[in-house]
Amino acid sequence: MSTHIPHYMIVGGGITGLSAAFYLKKRLESEGSPFRISVVEKSPAFGGKIRTLEKEGFVIEKGPDSFLARKRPIIDLAYDLGLEHELTGTNPKAKKTYIVRQGKLHRMPPGLVLGIPTQMTPFMKTGLISPLGKLRAALDLVLPKREVTSDESLGHFLERRLGKEVLERIVEPLLAGIYAGDTFKLSLKSTFPQFRMMEQKHRSLILGMMASRKNVSEETAHLPSAIRNSVFVTFKKGLQTLVSGLVAALESADLRTGVGVASVRQLERQAEVIFEDGRSEIVDGVILTSQAYQVAQMIPHFPAASELKKIDYISVANVIMAFDRKDIPFELDASGFLVPRNEGSTITACTLTSAKWLHTAPDGKVLLRCYIGRSGEQEWPAWSDEQLISKARHDLRSLLGLTAEPLFTEVTRLMHSMPQYPVGHLEQIARFREELETAMPQVLVTGAGFHGVGLPDCIRQGKEAAWQLADRILQSAKEPAVPAGSV
Repeated sequence: MSTHIPHYMIVGGGITGLSAAFYLKKRLESEGSPFRISVVEKSPAFGGKIRTLEKEGFVIEKGPDSFLARKRPIIDLAYDLGLEHELTGTNPKAKKTYIVRQGKLHRMPPGLVLGIPTQMTPFMKTGLISPLGKLRAALDLVLPKREVTSDESLGHFLERRLGKEVLERIVEPLLAGIYAGDTFKLSLKSTFPQFRMMEQKHRSLILGMMASRKNVSEETAHLPSAIRNSVFVTFKKGLQTLVSGLVAALESADLRTGVGVASVRQLERQAEVIFEDGRSEIVDGVILTSQAYQVAQMIPHFPAASELKKIDYISVANVIMAFDRKDIPFELDASGFLVPRNEGSTITACTLTSAKWLHTAPDGKVLLRCYIGRSGEQEWPAWSDEQLISKARHDLRSLLGLTAEPLFTEVTRLMHSMPQYPVGHLEQIARFREELETAMPQVLVTGAGFHGVGLPDCIRQGKEAAWQLADRILQSAKEPAVPAGSV
């Protein structure tokens, strides 16, 4: 009888890879199937873009800081890890958000959801949009739906429904925080497919968004009561809580950092993973979760990998500053503000972090986070950290009157971190995966470059890849095994 224990490798130890490993382990254990799982990560630590820093009593997120509460995968994972009691919502007394218009902060009108008005009276009173711009947006209520079902850009869709002013002054700055991209180059189907579904079902985007708001209570019914009324959620000690929980749950797995993968090739019924140091291992299945352009380099002999090179990545940075409360010349009753492209500022947004998240700063202290970089504004990587801090402080002085010297600053550069889904992206990825399954059946590819950039989307994709690999494993369980080994 063969004593071979199948070996599966996850390449990439970010949130997608760790989730894939966790759910693959959970599924195979429930089926009583023998296995070994390895997770290899090139950087010195697991977690990918998630990086929580505790400093002088502050809880600082150097990468993403939260996630949408209504997206189930991350909440489900928190429950699976026993971390649901660590979840926390935003400060209910800091619900205001501002948008810069001609150098001044204007409060975003109540009732906006992803920039789409669901309450017409506050929208009609806002100073962000001209009277003609408001009338143009209201045309959405009577315009016919688009009958053509092919993909289009997010920008063209929103301009077609709501007009240029609403797109440029409200929606684009909001969405820039998610994709940092050019809306006229981003795929509607890949970014906000719900917009298209609303148009098709309700004919009007505004009417569709109004109808969807009625279902919010159903979407959040699964949440712990402490966070049920919060749109955004995080963990009390930072998002690193989730990474630590996954690593602890994978204690029995083979977890390796500082290990880069050069390439992967298909064998007869297995795959060979070749590392950057020249070593290689034969495994029974691989899930690649690295960025799309990195995956393309790992499977260079697979022609369809060229599709992955079409996915562009934008670099972004954030500058975090701590202050004494007495030095802040404004009320801390808002979550922050957004800056449209045409305002001429370096920063694209600023979060009043300690106002939005009460657990992030000691009493009497304030934490701010400025964002830099988006599509078309990629000159900043050549600047020094001191220049980034100086430009961010200049904008805060101009927009908020903040002249105090920070207690400390933290600069984070997230290079080539924001995937940009081009029009037709879903069709391209479908073709790629179809050809991959035929040519390299032992290899699966997933991650932020494919079907969603948010943490819940990455977790969902990791779980789906794990389930797909487990299905293949269990389906072929009765077939004769081929001994695995190291080369």
